[in-house]
Amino acid sequence: MGTIDGAALGDLEAVSEAVLAMSGHLEVREVLRRITASARSLLGAEYAALGVPDDHGGFAQFVVDGVSDEQWKAIGPLPRQHGVLATMLHEFTPTRLADVRRAPAFEGWPQAHPELMDFLGMPILDGEEILGAIFLANKEGGFTDQDERLLGILAAHASIALGNARLYERSRELTLAGERARIAHDLHDAVSQKLFSLRLTAKAAATLVDRDPVRARVELQEVARLAAEAADELRTVVVELRPAALDEDGLVATLASQVQVLDRAHSAAVAFDEDGGVRTLPPAQEAAVLRIAQEALHNALRHSRARKVQVTLRGTRTRGARLTISDDGQGFDPESVRRAGRHLGLVSMRDRAQTVGGTLTLTSAPGRGTVIELEVPGA
Repeated sequence: MGTIDGAALGDLEAVSEAVLAMSGHLEVREVLRRITASARSLLGAEYAALGVPDDHGGFAQFVVDGVSDEQWKAIGPLPRQHGVLATMLHEFTPTRLADVRRAPAFEGWPQAHPELMDFLGMPILDGEEILGAIFLANKEGGFTDQDERLLGILAAHASIALGNARLYERSRELTLAGERARIAHDLHDAVSQKLFSLRLTAKAAATLVDRDPVRARVELQEVARLAAEAADELRTVVVELRPAALDEDGLVATLASQVQVLDRAHSAAVAFDEDGGVRTLPPAQEAAVLRIAQEALHNALRHSRARKVQVTLRGTRTRGARLTISDDGQGFDPESVRRAGRHLGLVSMRDRAQTVGGTLTLTSAPGRGTVIELEVPGA
C-alpha cells in the first residue's frame, strides 16, 4: 500500500476544511460566499469570484473575495456574461490562462477593477447543467496542474452544497406558502366571522339608541367585546407571520440592518456584534429571535434613557443562538414592575421564547441598566 506524502496530506486537509466550511450553511448566498472564500484560501489566490448565471445574459448572483466593499462599489454594476466569463459559463472544462488579458475572448474591465493576470476558472456542474463558475486570479508563480485538480474537487463538492442549499430554500418557501394559506384560512374562519357579528351588533345598537337606551348600552358593550376579540385574533395572526426580510437576507443580516436603522434614528448609540458562528436556524426560531430583539430594543430606546444599547448574537454548542441586548439606562426593579402590572412586553417575549423551546432571562436594577438574554435551540 502506498503512503501519502506531506504535501498531498496538506492538500487533503485543506480540501476537507474547505468542504466543511461550505457545507455548514444552508442559505444559498452564504454557501456561495463560503465556496468563494474557500477556493481563494485553498489555492492561495489574490482574488476569487463565483458567478451564478440568470436567463438574461447577466448573473443572478455574483460573489467576490479579496475585494473590499469600497472597491466593489467603485467597480459598478454586476458583470454581464461576455468575454472570458461567457466562455466559462458555456463550457464544461476548466480554463487556465497565464495572462487573462491576452485571451482572445478578453474584452476589458471597468477602470476601478483590480488588475488580473494569471487566471483559473472552473465550472460548477450538476450533470449536464452549469450551475455557475469559480474564478481565481493572481497567484504567485501561477496556477498549476495540481491547483486545477484541487479546484475541480472543490467545484464538485460546491455543486452538492449549492444543490442542498437550493433544496433547503425551496423547502422554506413551501413552508411559508403553507403558513400563509393557513393564516388566510384563520382570517376567514375567525376574524371575518367576528367582524360580521360586530357589524350586526353595531347596527342593532344604532336602532335602539332612541327607543331603548338601556338595551343600546348593552349592545354597545357587546360591540366593544367583539372588537377586542377581533383585535386579539388579528394580533395573533400577524405575530405568526414570518418577516419577509428573514427569508431574503437571513437572521444575522436582518438584525444587523434593523440595528443600523435604529442607530441612525435615535440619539442613543445602538451597536450590533456577531461571532460568525450563528448557523441557519429553523424558521420559527429565527422569527422568535427577531421579534424578541425588536421588543427589547423598543423598550431600551423608549423607556430606559440609555446612551448605549448593545445587541450581540452568538452561536451555541447546540447549534442554536444566544441573543443579548444590554443598555446603560436607568434600569428598574423587575419585581416592582411585575407587582404594578406593567410588563413592558416581558410576558409576550417569554411566551414567544417558550414557544420555540427557548429561555429568556432579564437582569436589571435601578441605575444599573438592563440585560435581556435569549437562548434558542438549533435544528
